[in-house]
Amino acid sequence: MPPDPSTKAGRKALRHEMRMVAVRPRRWGLWLLAIGALLLIAPSALDIHSLLGWSPVWLGLVACFAALPLLITAAVLRRRHRRGRLKIGGTQET
Repeated sequence: MPPDPSTKAGRKALRHEMRMVAVRPRRWGLWLLAIGALLLIAPSALDIHSLLGWSPVWLGLVACFAALPLLITAAVLRRRHRRGRLKIGGTQET
């Protein structure tokens, strides 16, 4: 039985449920994106031009591009879950 959005506790449960949908891909994607951004600015900010023989700019781009599919997957899963919840709740008619 889905939480009742007409009560304060039901709204809180519904918000918590929506936050927990696709939390792992979203978290990993945001971490990779943050690491990639830091690696992109590392050569100019920290004067680091090589990490274990690899360019930090190249590693940053790889991390940012690896984050994109994770963030897109999280958004799609969250949207799919929300649409499924709307159909179960009866507020959306086909």
